[in-house]
Formats: sequence, structure tokens, C-alpha cells
Amino acid sequence: MSTQRRLTVVMQILLVTIVVYGLLAGQPKAVTNGGIGLGVTLLPAILRRNYRFSLDPWLGLWITTAVFLHTLGSAGLYAQFAWWDSMTHALSASLVAGVGYTAARVVDLHSDKIHIPTQFVFVYLFIVVLAFGVIWELFEFTLDLISAETGLTMPLAQHGLDDTVVDMLYNSLGALLVALFGQAHLTGVAESLCDRVWSLEA
Repeated sequence: MSTQRRLTVVMQILLVTIVVYGLLAGQPKAVTNGGIGLGVTLLPAILRRNYRFSLDPWLGLWITTAVFLHTLGSAGLYAQFAWWDSMTHALSASLVAGVGYTAARVVDLHSDKIHIPTQFVFVYLFIVVLAFGVIWELFEFTLDLISAETGLTMPLAQHGLDDTVVDMLYNSLGALLVALFGQAHLTGVAESLCDRVWSLEA
């Protein structure tokens, strides 16, 4: 088992621990965040089992780290460390940018009618991440409204306009990192996924 895979398994075990703790302690927020996070980390295994598509171990670790750090933040680290939220936003945004780039590259490779210029990819990644960030903030705002009306504790919450603006700035940082350094590493993933799409259609 590779080092990346070992780290992924360790974080998955910790996520299971968080869920169990939430169940025993009556903490629905821990159960929700831990459960969703664990489900996301299992996506690479589902792709491998159902579609015979294996993600690079580093990408699996990338996904697991993003959701794991967010779950830890929701468990209390967001309140203790102001920078934790910014870090997780940048990491999650880089993951969204990576998925966006891979999807666009697959379409580009798969279809002769569609060509995405390399120069446009940089702008495209920013648009994808910023759009996702807006949707995420609206989602948090909706949860705030529901919480205010029902008194229920929600797994996510907004903390004012300043927090939203800072979140969007760090989302942009995540997109920038992928645009500058991630394309070379994700091209192989896109090509493998495209080959898999071709084989399914054959």
C-alpha cells in the first residue's frame, strides 16, 4: 500500500470515529459533516469498482484531505483558528478547479466539435470556482434562514459579509494554484477518463 493510500485510510478511519462520536454524544453536526465527508472520500473506490477507473493515489489523498480538514473545522477548529476556514476554502476550491479542468479536458478530447483553447482554461477555472463559491455561499445563507426559522442547528453557517468576501478570495487562490501548477498533473487523469468514456460507448 502506498504512502498516499495509507494517509487516506487513516483520515477515513478518523472520519468514522467522528461519526461514531457524534452518534454517541448526540451531536448531529458531527454526524452530518463526518458522514458526508466519509462518503466523498469513498468516491474514488466507487469509480474503481463500478467504472473500472482508478484515480491517482495523490488525487485520492487530495480529495480526502479537503473533506477531512473541513470536518475538523466544523468540529471546532473553525472557531479556534481563524485561518483554518481560509485554508479549507483554498483547498476545496483547488479541488473544484481540478474537477472543472478534468471535465473540460475530457470534453475537449472526446468531441471533435469542441475545442477549448489553452489560453481560455485559466479564465474558465476562475469562472467555475467563483460560480461554485457563489452557490456555496447561497447554500449557507439558506441554511441560516432555516436555522433562524426552526431553531435547528445546521452543519454550515455564514458569519457575515466580511467572511463571505474572504472566502471568495481564498477560493480564487485555490483556482489560481490549479491554473498555474495543476494542469500538467491533471491532464493524465483527463486522458484516462476520456479513454474510459470511449470504452463504455464502444
